[in-house]
Formats: sequence, structure tokens, C-alpha cells
Amino acid sequence: MTRSIFPDFRTFDIETSGTTIHGVSGGSGPPLLLLHGYPQTHALWHKVAARLKDRFMIVAADLRGYGDSGKPVTTADHSVYSKRAMALDMAEVMTALGHERFFVCGHDRGGRVAHRLAVDHASRVARIAVLDIAPTREMYRSTTDAFARAYAHWFYLIEPAPFPERMIGSGAEAQEYWRKKCGSGSAGMNAFAPEALAEYLRCFSNPEMVHATCEDYRAAATIDIRHDDEDGALKLTAPLLALWGKHAVIERCFDCLALWRERASDVQGEALPGGHYLAEELPDEVAARLAEFMVGGTS
Repeated sequence: MTRSIFPDFRTFDIETSGTTIHGVSGGSGPPLLLLHGYPQTHALWHKVAARLKDRFMIVAADLRGYGDSGKPVTTADHSVYSKRAMALDMAEVMTALGHERFFVCGHDRGGRVAHRLAVDHASRVARIAVLDIAPTREMYRSTTDAFARAYAHWFYLIEPAPFPERMIGSGAEAQEYWRKKCGSGSAGMNAFAPEALAEYLRCFSNPEMVHATCEDYRAAATIDIRHDDEDGALKLTAPLLALWGKHAVIERCFDCLALWRERASDVQGEALPGGHYLAEELPDEVAARLAEFMVGGTS
């Protein structure tokens, strides 16, 4: 459904051990996996992909539960939507596409999947970049009144089903929720190209995606933190780039680089002059910063 905004890319639907992953791939050069956030799809990357396709083989995929990827039946411990399960999907997708070692960049929830991917499949991730997030466990543990108010969805989406699902609704109700949620940032709805917005609203109208995305957050507050704790003192060895919005919540509520240095040995980054949706608000800056960072990690 995103062919119009990825005109030079081919679509794929790849069976993993846990579900089916939908996405696009195209370009030339070392492989770069791009992962989106909530409540979006791989359409998030259309501007950045267009700017990087001559330097990288781009793979942009819908996380399980999102977009046109599969939506597995949930379990009581939320493990089906753990970042470990989502990361395994992406490792298997990259294997199916013939990419043994690769770069990865994730925005928002996709950054959390990228983090787990770099932990669980360390030999395969050359470099990792994250957009407008700090580590999940550390963000929860550093919760303040200001953060809780700004990211209220972190707390109501983890309520037991079907409470948040019914609040969000489906069809037109879900679309209205999407607009209010995503249009509240510094750029408002102007951050989203019409074709990408249409794709987001189409996908989020599906009650199965609404439920799956709630499960993503339930997993983040439970089993994902358990997995983080089981890592002990382990730190990522792959170099990590953190970029965040100067006008977004991370800047106001957290020391982003300090928190990432608790989880990774080689960290660099900076705030960019935008909001949460950096890949859509500032595609030139994001593409340039990614290219500069990733080029040192092609071995």
C-alpha cells in the first residue's frame, strides 16, 4: 500500500518463526534496517529512505502487530509482543534478504526493538541509531510528574485489555485518536505527508492493530524490563547514535546521552531542531547524520 511513497522499492512479506513481516527494500550499498514507532508504520521512513537509497540497501519493515505485518494472538505474559520477539522477527527478515551483518536505526518503539536486536544478535549489528528515545527501563525508572503528563499513553495503554482498546475504538474513532495523539507535537499534523498520513490512518483503523500496539506497551512495562534486568551489567558494544528533538519530551525530561551510556559503551548524539517525528520533520538532517555515523561501521 506504500508503493506511491517508495516508488523505487520492492515490497516483501516474509514468514518469520513467529509471524509475517511486511515491508519494502531497495537501494544499493551496505544494508540499513529502519524501524518505525507508535502508532505508525514503515511509511515513517519514506523521506529518509529516498535520501539514503543511493548509499545504503534500505530495508524498512512494519513491526509485528503494526501496519500490514502479522498480529499474533496475545499471551498473558505479553511475551508475543516483547522486544525480544520483535527483534527476532527482524533478524530473520534480514537473513531472508541475505544480510548477515547490517546497520539499524529505530524511531520510538522501533528504537526499543533496535536496542534489543543489538543485545540479542550483537554479532549482526554493526552500528545502531535511535531517534527520540532513551532506554525503556531507565525511562520508567526516571518517571517524573512532567514525563507522566507528557507521555500519559505509556501508562493507560498498559492497563488490562480491553480498557484502552475500547477507549481508542476502531475505524473513525481510532483515526481521531491517532490525529489527537500524533498532532499534539511541535509540528502538528504538518509533520506528515498526505500519502503517509493516509497509510497510518488506514492501518490504525484495524482493531487488531490497536490491540497489538497496546500489547507492545504492556510488554514494555513488564517482560521487556525483566529481559533488561537479566542482561545485568551487559552493555552494547556496537557504536550507538542517539538523536532527539529539541522541542520534544526527551529533551525536557531526560538526560538522553547519560541514560544510553548506562546501556552502551560507545555513545554519541545530539538534539536536532525538531519534535518527536524527526524522520518526517527533518529528513535532510536525519539522513545526513545517519550516513555520517554509519559509514564508519561497514566492516
